[in-house]
Amino acid sequence: MEQQQNLFDLQIDAFTTNYLSESAKWAKFLAVIGFIVCGIMVLVALFAGSIMAAMFSSTGMDMPGAGAAAGVAGIGFTITMLVIVLLYFFPCLYLFRFASKMQTAIRTNDQQQLVAAFANLKSWFKFLGILTIIFISLYALMFIIQVAAFSALS
Repeated sequence: MEQQQNLFDLQIDAFTTNYLSESAKWAKFLAVIGFIVCGIMVLVALFAGSIMAAMFSSTGMDMPGAGAAAGVAGIGFTITMLVIVLLYFFPCLYLFRFASKMQTAIRTNDQQQLVAAFANLKSWFKFLGILTIIFISLYALMFIIQVAAFSALS
């Protein structure tokens, strides 16, 4: 049988329980708002083609291929938006799971739910950390490409 060890004899007292409970409420609020934003973004992505076509037709210019350009732009916009929604959905899901499991753990005094809540919080931070590293890398790569392009033009 494995003996459980407390790190520095840390315990969850009444103050900590209150802080965790309040944090879980705010986390759930932010997650639900995130899900709503994801839904709105999906709707915008699905209607992007007609929005692009309407924008092109409202200019009043009779350019050949304008309808095809609007269709391609709409498809590109839709795909881009759906990828962004997918990237935004998972942090919201991890945050919602953290909040739900934390509220259950506090309400029922369940250690397994507490562990699951913190596992989801860890996943939330990990996902956002990796995403941040990817975006910083992309920004650095774009900067290097711009400097190289500017040097080549000079």
